[in-house]
Amino acid sequence: MKKQIGSGILLFLGNDECGINYEDNTYPYRQDSTFLYYFDLSYPGLADVIDIEEDKEIIFGDELSIDHIVWMGTQPTLSEKSHQVGVETILPSRKLNSYLEKAAHKGQRIHYLPPYRAEYRLKYIELLGLFPNDQRGSVNFIRSVINQRNYKTPEEIVEIEKACDVTADMHIAAMKYIRPGMKEYEVVSLLQSVATAAGCSLSFPIIATINGQTLHNHYHGNTIREGELFLIDAGAETEMGYAGDMSSTIPVGKKFTTLQKEIYDIQVASHLTAVNALKPGIPYMEIYDSVCKVIFNGLKELGFTRGDADEAIRAGAHALFMPHGLGYMMGLDVHDMENLGELWVGYNGLPKSTQFGRKSVRLARPLEPGFVLTVEPGIYFIPELIELWKSHQKFTKFIHYNKVETYKGFGGIRNEEDYLITETGARRLGKKIPLTTEEVEALRQ
Repeated sequence: MKKQIGSGILLFLGNDECGINYEDNTYPYRQDSTFLYYFDLSYPGLADVIDIEEDKEIIFGDELSIDHIVWMGTQPTLSEKSHQVGVETILPSRKLNSYLEKAAHKGQRIHYLPPYRAEYRLKYIELLGLFPNDQRGSVNFIRSVINQRNYKTPEEIVEIEKACDVTADMHIAAMKYIRPGMKEYEVVSLLQSVATAAGCSLSFPIIATINGQTLHNHYHGNTIREGELFLIDAGAETEMGYAGDMSSTIPVGKKFTTLQKEIYDIQVASHLTAVNALKPGIPYMEIYDSVCKVIFNGLKELGFTRGDADEAIRAGAHALFMPHGLGYMMGLDVHDMENLGELWVGYNGLPKSTQFGRKSVRLARPLEPGFVLTVEPGIYFIPELIELWKSHQKFTKFIHYNKVETYKGFGGIRNEEDYLITETGARRLGKKIPLTTEEVEALRQ
């Protein structure tokens, strides 16, 4: 990184504690992922500077007082923690401002990453004199971080696979457990307990719902009934901070209904189309288009769509049924480095589409060995979207609205797996969870 950027100061801000409803009742602590990647110190109140000209790293932070120790117990000192990760220079937090001022006075450029928390925005005002509208981050610094974190090392892959194994255990346990009459939150409780029992936390808030047509549904108060589909999107995060992310869709009864199986099998066909296409060099946007074509043509056979699939997809008609992308990079973040910008992580600086559906594609660039990504096509019947498009007579050349309207209560289907791109193709990470209708029904008996 120092060679790539060449000169200046690289500023890394660690995360602070954040109160839920008052200062001392905090959210579970999570260190900034880039700070973890380079310094592996999961403690609040830290910052780090890499001074390229001086060829040194400095941790800025404060030792625990006796008041901290009374409440938190004895811990290694900040000096001991820093030495363990190879940083020999430790300075008090109050010294950071003056250090940056001296660097700026000497003509050194201060490189920084874009903020995503309110305390970062306040600190950048104090440390850099930048108000929020000007806090865009240093492009060279952003791209340098991405160019390292995008390519997972063997050690990282071991840790991600550990997260994926626990994630698969969560889904398999829930797929066996679900019964008519339960509340959604009972399934959520089981998913979380499996992660906790394995020494993991959650990589994102659990989605577990009979309303799978709502893409990020975090309400868990519904009663589960026979004949409904239940969509789960959940993942584990290891102690080191690496994520797993999988989705599954399960019949609440022991078998899919005929109508459910027809749509579910199309989703599985699209999923396998994506998996079979994974290899170095192929743009992920190209795989997205292939997946959308499978979905459009499958629905065409059932009478939902009509016309030429390629033409419909170019126009954006497919997004009525799949309004999101195909997947994204995964690692220390479940959407890896999303805080650094999809334009750089998933597009390598190329512009994104503004078309509905396609604009939600997070990963479009050609795949390379070392990338870890999710594969998660879906098929949804979203009543509000159906009504809106029909009222505007949108894409009537491609969509049979009379047929689509009869499925307004269907819900949504999504299955998701995590893959590593290898030199010759791709490898699924983690245990296999049931995917086909036959596999799911066998587990449900």
